[in-house]
Amino acid sequence: MRKTWILRCCLAAVALLVRSAMAQEQEKAEKSSGTGAAAAAATASSPDMHSPALPKPGREVVAEERAARLEGEKRFRTNCGRCHQQPHKFPPRVMATAIRHMRVRAMITDEDMRFILRYMTQ
Repeated sequence: MRKTWILRCCLAAVALLVRSAMAQEQEKAEKSSGTGAAAAAATASSPDMHSPALPKPGREVVAEERAARLEGEKRFRTNCGRCHQQPHKFPPRVMATAIRHMRVRAMITDEDMRFILRYMTQ
């Protein structure tokens, strides 16, 4: 009886995580479709179409992002790869919860946690 209760609780927790992830993905899709249309309309009606609104990222920014991603991948393989394969992409909020949980179990440093989270959510 107790094993059944524990199993049901675990399944309920997983169902809640999946439902939360699906809701976040849906919000993200709605936000990107609504924002994209509004941005396209604003750009089309703009009198000065050649002046950039935001500066484009330079090579240094791209190189830093790539270096951070590679460092995150390295730390994932070192800390997490012993027991886990790389999971599917989850929303950052769900992934942060999982990494915080594993930080305690695997004794991952705060810096490692940040690099791994960045790697796992990009």
